[in-house]
Amino acid sequence: MNRIFGLFPKPSPMQPESRVYDLKERLDWGEPALTIIDVRDRSEFKSSHVTGAISIPADGLLTAAPKCFEWDRDLYIYSNTDDESMVIADQLRQAGFSRVSILRGGVAAWKAAGFPVEAVTMAVV
Repeated sequence: MNRIFGLFPKPSPMQPESRVYDLKERLDWGEPALTIIDVRDRSEFKSSHVTGAISIPADGLLTAAPKCFEWDRDLYIYSNTDDESMVIADQLRQAGFSRVSILRGGVAAWKAAGFPVEAVTMAVV
């Protein structure tokens, strides 16, 4: 059985900056030990986000992260701009998280590549 998996290329190792294709490759490969974090405000998250991402706005991330994630967990961060994402990723690294990558282009790049997005809709009663 292991010989079959050896025929398929393993995803590229995590880098400090990732293209949407790199993350999608990991997801398609079935590597579940990662978390995608959308650090935009909740209204932006609700309108559209990377499928599987969780919402932790930037202003609460440093408080929430140690309670939610192992220090060596693979964390993919995205915001409205890569510069914002980089600042937040650097803060997480300084706080002790060893495996943090920004998702270059964020949800816009994810959509442009044709990858699935989700939206949160409210039911009208």
